[in-house]
Amino acid sequence: MSARAYRPHVPVSSAPAAPAPSPSPPVPGGPVDVRARVTEVRLSAFAGHRRARFPLGPVTLLAGPSGVGKSTALAAYEALARLGGGAALDEVFPEPGACVPERARPDGQGRRGFRIGCTADGAAGPVRLDVAVQAEPRLRIVGERLTAGDVVLLETALRDPGSRTVQAAWHTAGSAPVTRAPLPDDQLGTALLPLRVAGKTDGQRRVLAAAEQMVVALRSVFPCDPRPGRMRAPVPAGSGRLLRGCDNLADVVWRTRSECGRRHALLVEALRSGCAGPVADLVAEPTADGAVRALLDRGDGFRTDLARLGDGELRYVALALVLLTGPGVLDVDTPGEVPDALRTLTVLADGFDRGLDPGQRGALLRTAVRMGERGHIRCVGAVSDASWATGTQGVTVVHLDP
Repeated sequence: MSARAYRPHVPVSSAPAAPAPSPSPPVPGGPVDVRARVTEVRLSAFAGHRRARFPLGPVTLLAGPSGVGKSTALAAYEALARLGGGAALDEVFPEPGACVPERARPDGQGRRGFRIGCTADGAAGPVRLDVAVQAEPRLRIVGERLTAGDVVLLETALRDPGSRTVQAAWHTAGSAPVTRAPLPDDQLGTALLPLRVAGKTDGQRRVLAAAEQMVVALRSVFPCDPRPGRMRAPVPAGSGRLLRGCDNLADVVWRTRSECGRRHALLVEALRSGCAGPVADLVAEPTADGAVRALLDRGDGFRTDLARLGDGELRYVALALVLLTGPGVLDVDTPGEVPDALRTLTVLADGFDRGLDPGQRGALLRTAVRMGERGHIRCVGAVSDASWATGTQGVTVVHLDP
């Protein structure tokens, strides 16, 4: 499996992974981007991918025919995000054998596994995370490395196969160069470091800054795949947090229309480009049984229930809402202790253009680019054909080859 990127011109191939490209230097006198964000995902050996690197910009489209691994790449990104949030390994990989490359042979002890990783940029500079997971015969993390520049900040290794721990060593740069301690083999060590590192030396503070940047970048992820069949019926009121399938879109509209007037106005503007007929507003109203339904206000006293819209229009409405809202509206476990100025939300959209006509997909891409330019919302989507998007300013197109 291989991939190549067309915008920006950063190669992604199945050749041995080269060092990640350095970020563009800031414009003299301009602001430095300190928001934590994932700028590359690596699948060294994961399902159908080997030695694959995917550079990620503010808006990234993974393109290619069915079977080349677009959904797999998004699933790997989501898995890293969940590990970064502290989830246990068996929760993230309920079927770990499916993640092992098909032709991978077990060693003499019957062990097989997979390797994934990513790079997160931010105030601490580029920070690289690589994780080796044993899938068989028992699921466990057998190796993890966190690096910044040429310095290894954390490294773990499985020393005793009979123990449920790995031996960890993290950078100290004090009276001792490293600190060693056991960590559990079913959780990401990087996510545990803020609880284990005292921060007394410059080296420890560097470790904390890098680990926190990686964790913040990974936790701010919202996988989204709107399901029109679940969006037509009225929904119970009260949740106010949009689910990944957008089932409860009507309830979220009920909330955001009153609480986020500016963003709601942007949403209505976007709907005028993607919905048939005039659109004056998107509203929600209670039904007789206490549920909530959403309607398009046509501006002439007539309202169209969203249940009457086609699948493409419903997906367009849902994805536009996702891109124009934020962590407070989406059902995502963001690090609440981190200021908004230091984090970005990344939307993972499998089938980004599924069911959309050319006008809708173009309008949705422009919305994604517009939000990406502001720095708080990033988007990684999967499409079969990206010829319509290649060359668009602000969009990275990564072509996956069979």
